[in-house]
Amino acid sequence: MTPRFSFGKTFLLGFGFFGVSVIWSVYNAYVPIFLANRFNLAPALIGFFMTLDNIAALLIQPPIGAWSDRLRTPIGRRMPFILVGAPIGAVAFGLIPLQTFLPLFVACTSTLLLSMALWRTPVVALMPDITPSQYRSQANGIINFMGGVGAIIAFLFGANLYEMNPAYPFWLGSALVILASLMVFIFIREPKDYEVTDKTEPSLLVSLRKVIREEEKSPLRILLAIFFWFVAYNAIEAFFTLYSVNHLGLSESDGARLLGQLSLFFVIMALPAGLIGGRIGRRRTIMTGIVLLASCMLAMFLVPANVLTISLTRLPVLGNVPVVGTILMLAGISWALININSLPMVVDMTDDLHIGTYTGLYYLFSTMAAIFGPNLNGIIIQLSGSNYALVMLFGPMFMLLALIMMLGVRRGEAKTRST
Repeated sequence: MTPRFSFGKTFLLGFGFFGVSVIWSVYNAYVPIFLANRFNLAPALIGFFMTLDNIAALLIQPPIGAWSDRLRTPIGRRMPFILVGAPIGAVAFGLIPLQTFLPLFVACTSTLLLSMALWRTPVVALMPDITPSQYRSQANGIINFMGGVGAIIAFLFGANLYEMNPAYPFWLGSALVILASLMVFIFIREPKDYEVTDKTEPSLLVSLRKVIREEEKSPLRILLAIFFWFVAYNAIEAFFTLYSVNHLGLSESDGARLLGQLSLFFVIMALPAGLIGGRIGRRRTIMTGIVLLASCMLAMFLVPANVLTISLTRLPVLGNVPVVGTILMLAGISWALININSLPMVVDMTDDLHIGTYTGLYYLFSTMAAIFGPNLNGIIIQLSGSNYALVMLFGPMFMLLALIMMLGVRRGEAKTRST
């Protein structure tokens, strides 16, 4: 029986991403501070430490997705991973700020990384499990909206809690993850019947080999496109603060505030992006986002720094909005058009039996980009003599590669199935 679209259930599932987003936002904001101030680690070691989550995700999340496809239990094929991984991750996260001995600190963070990687792919795969194909872009928009709200709350309230006690934002994240996993377990019911068009046993390597060898290259093309656009987006996500300081001459706080404007407009656009993908098609929506985001990055490279910093207006929540801030708002909208519709396209290239496996493939390529991107951009900056503007030139080049890949994608639009 084909599942029906339920806004309420999707919202509850999105609450799980809300909790996860709080955890990662707090982790990325304060763990580097602990490493520098409490343990006196060198910047290079801190940088390596902060990439361990991507390394764990690369090694664990893709095969876990295939495992969850094969698993059959009375409570479903995804729920066991959530019920094991979420509580362990919550406890480990809550213990991180209490550690003053580096090996114990590493033990807590390592446990967190492993446990979060254990249940991330299964909980993401739950969305297409419980959502009909034609509504998956909209559902992904709801989930990403909730995740974005979680990140904003972590930054807004987390800073105040941190000033009261450095452990408080961590304990908030732990409580939210436990609450979210319980709500998912209580209110979400996995389907018992799955549409099967490929009887191959779910396996990451088998599916990857099939994608590569398949005569119709749509799955391979969109996975490569995902890799290319995540490498490009990394230029903004990982290096914008340094770009704003070294190229635009702004303060670190102003750079972070400008990046927050991008994140806010991504959250605002998350739901509309899903609706647009459902209305005009995911492929067309993604390609529009690619062109717009590449144009934004190219503008940040070509427009002189003194023009980019001219103040246009001041908004109540966002504060001062210069020219570059307006460009970043458009970049947030563009990224939503791309990101919200890409996972639904990937999972709609397979049947229900292999949804977790293809979700794992999505994370395999996006995580490889998250590891490759910072290193490539760092090398470009170093070889250019610390010219941070150059990452905004190389970003559009990777966006062009993503666009070329998307031009050949012929599958992944919403499917209409009879009950």
